Amino acid sequence: MSTFIPSAPEIERKWFVVDASGKTLGRLATETASILAGKRNPRYVPYIDTGDHVIVLNAEKVRLTGLKSEKKVYRRYTGFPGGLREESFLRLLARRPEKVIEEAVFGMLPKTKMGRQMGTKLKVYRGDKHPHQAQQPQVLEIDTDLGKKA
Repeated sequence: MSTFIPSAPEIERKWFVVDASGKTLGRLATETASILAGKRNPRYVPYIDTGDHVIVLNAEKVRLTGLKSEKKVYRRYTGFPGGLREESFLRLLARRPEKVIEEAVFGMLPKTKMGRQMGTKLKVYRGDKHPHQAQQPQVLEIDTDLGKKA
């Protein structure tokens, strides 16, 4: 018996909707990244993109634990001398909440061509509306309160 390796036409991609309201950013990002990478798919192969599409709603309602919301800083470099730009989590969340989730998820994907391809299957929106009803996405519940007792 030989090992089954899926080819591109055989890969069937599903669409999932995740509501980020009240969810912890890191736990939401790890679950989303694992779906994008295809690790929840029984036909997972590390060198083929078998991942599904993920739509994240209510990006502005994501949260961080502890004092991270005051201390977390996003840095980028413009390419010019002295061009290091810094922005706090709270300011970026108010200005572009989609970027906060994208940065967290993209940081957990491979830093290769295939990782960038996986990243294109992530759609993040503020609010609870999205333009992907035609794909008939399934609602995906992500439990971000692991280890806590009620």
